[in-house]
Amino acid sequence: MTSLFNVLLFSLALCADCFAVSLCSAVTLRKTDFRKVTTVSAVFAVIQSGLLLFGWVSGSIVASHILGFAHVAGFLLMFYVGASMVVEGIKGNEEHRDLNGFRNVLLAGVATSIDALSAGASLSLAALPLCDMLWRAAAVAVFTSLSVVAGILGGKSLGKYAGRISEIVGGTVLIAIGVGILI
Repeated sequence: MTSLFNVLLFSLALCADCFAVSLCSAVTLRKTDFRKVTTVSAVFAVIQSGLLLFGWVSGSIVASHILGFAHVAGFLLMFYVGASMVVEGIKGNEEHRDLNGFRNVLLAGVATSIDALSAGASLSLAALPLCDMLWRAAAVAVFTSLSVVAGILGGKSLGKYAGRISEIVGGTVLIAIGVGILI
């Protein structure tokens, strides 16, 4: 059984880029009423947890073919995702930072959730049981939703600075989780 601390750390790491995008995008939002904030947070949470589960299922299908290399593959995926987040945080890529309009929210939700897809696949390759994966997906949905709400509400003044830092920290944590899979 996966420890609660591990699930929380994993969830926080995965939602870091959602937090960063919502924090930075809050500056561009025309309005930040209750409906807008809850819609954006719900879309991000559903996409993030859905892609995490889809990655796990996809990884399960592939796992039987590469069972001997599963831990190495899991590490490489986590390392790639974490390193990508760190690089994007350092570069400060402004792509997908406009959350005005549902289309833009969907695009930003998918763009910030590609790491969840890879993380799900790597957890599958590491033979994480379904019940543990469901707990992680639920935690990811909750933390993603809360991080987006916090990002939007706090982003008016902090977005340009803290967003990049949270992406770097989240990427670093994912790399550390990858190292844990390898060991």
